[in-house]
Amino acid sequence: MTTTFAANKIVRALRAAQLHDAPRPQLLRLACERIRAEGAPYTSVYAYMLHGDELVLEAYAGRETPHTRIPVGQGVCGTAVAQGQDQNVPDVGAVGNYLACNLDTKSELVVLIRRGANILGQIDVDSDVPAGFTDAHHRAVKEVADALAVLL
Repeated sequence: MTTTFAANKIVRALRAAQLHDAPRPQLLRLACERIRAEGAPYTSVYAYMLHGDELVLEAYAGRETPHTRIPVGQGVCGTAVAQGQDQNVPDVGAVGNYLACNLDTKSELVVLIRRGANILGQIDVDSDVPAGFTDAHHRAVKEVADALAVLL
């Protein structure tokens, strides 16, 4: 299992794409694809952006999800926005309001994309590995999220 990834490589790729006028959907898709390409524990990666009181799926890499719109406060993703805090859930089965993207998902990491106090969206990472995400994984995904906050 990969312990973490070199976030700076993904950030450089995002900056290069933005310099070539890549639109927002392309930047989000690039971030999702690059994180997922790191392999386990990154099974599926979703980029949800905040539109009013809803998170809207704008890009992903990995498994499709039926959850293309998530109300703030619902599930792990909506809870992250409602509380203004990233979420690292080692066992999604223990979460009462969990919205399953896939029955094989065992753990989930949600990292907010924020510009100051303003939440723009989030990177949502599902893993088939129980307790799949360490503090190092969180820091790496946060580095990508922080870059997106500047580039979007």
